[in-house]
Amino acid sequence: MDVFKQMHDGGHEEVVFARDAEAGLTAIIAIHSTTLGPALGGTRMYPYATEDQALRDVLELSRGMTYKAAAAGLNLGGGKAVIIGNPRRDKKASVFRAFGRFVERMNGRFYTGEDVGTNMSDMDDVRQETRFVGGVSPERGGAGDPSPVTAYGVLQGMKACAAERWGRDFLDGRRVAIQGLGKVGWHLTELLQQAGAIVIGSDVNHEQRTRAQKQLGIHTVDPEDIYDVPVDIFAPCAMGGAISERTLARLTCEVIAGSANNQIDGQAVPGLILQRGILYAPDYVINSGGLIHVYVELHGYDRARALTLTGEIYGRLRNVFKVARNLGAPTSVAADRMVERRLTEERRRKIMTNDIDSAALTR
Repeated sequence: MDVFKQMHDGGHEEVVFARDAEAGLTAIIAIHSTTLGPALGGTRMYPYATEDQALRDVLELSRGMTYKAAAAGLNLGGGKAVIIGNPRRDKKASVFRAFGRFVERMNGRFYTGEDVGTNMSDMDDVRQETRFVGGVSPERGGAGDPSPVTAYGVLQGMKACAAERWGRDFLDGRRVAIQGLGKVGWHLTELLQQAGAIVIGSDVNHEQRTRAQKQLGIHTVDPEDIYDVPVDIFAPCAMGGAISERTLARLTCEVIAGSANNQIDGQAVPGLILQRGILYAPDYVINSGGLIHVYVELHGYDRARALTLTGEIYGRLRNVFKVARNLGAPTSVAADRMVERRLTEERRRKIMTNDIDSAALTR
């Protein structure tokens, strides 16, 4: 586990390894960038097979958060945390309170919230030890679960994709495959049904698939079969790496647009998506609603403001598609360039400001 090399290669600023044996906590916190502001990112709980796997995941996810915040126009940096453990078996209040104490020691360099494997109740436990957490319950002064806002943002992104691909931003009659019927996937399914779309769902949890059939009234398929379902839109809403060379070859859709982080698995895949003529909504642009929700909460939650800012995902994606057309490049490349331009401009501004301050001190 060459930590410093991985940090160097990814451009990360800080990695904290947190352990509290008595509480049962083993965690990693990664800060990718604070160029635009303090790092914000959720806390994921997952039974990683190895520590190296956990490290790779938190480094990739924290970098994605930098890009997500920058693309959303927020004055925030990117960070992420992972707790090594099985959320079905290892959750205890002591784990999250111990984790909260580590977050508090970072003194505002890192703000967190819920992610895969964690929920509002867990964030309430974290909140008992630190103020640097969002997504807590209204009873504790928070804004609650960010998943509905994330789903709303993905819906706006899908409408932008529809306008780009089919000339109208209506989703009525469109067939959508939802891969992952967790918190966001569930809310997204409900919103799509309200918009008149036909949803086919899948989840690795058989009980969740059964519940979706009964409560949402949708058709579901086994996890591996979701790639073969003929649809207009494929929506990765589970873990990362859903779109690889192998899975891309099986898709029949015209649009890929979902809430999962790090959807692309392989450097060649963005080019192959472009060659296939599939429109891809870059994950960190379309799924930024949850980040916006927590950002607004940290400044005094106003749901109307959160939804308004999240609604801007529509225009941001249309702009990404325009830049990609002009460049003749994959949409993911266009989004990266737009983000990197903003980060570079902010670094230059800070250098100039520091130079001016230094000059003033020497007078």
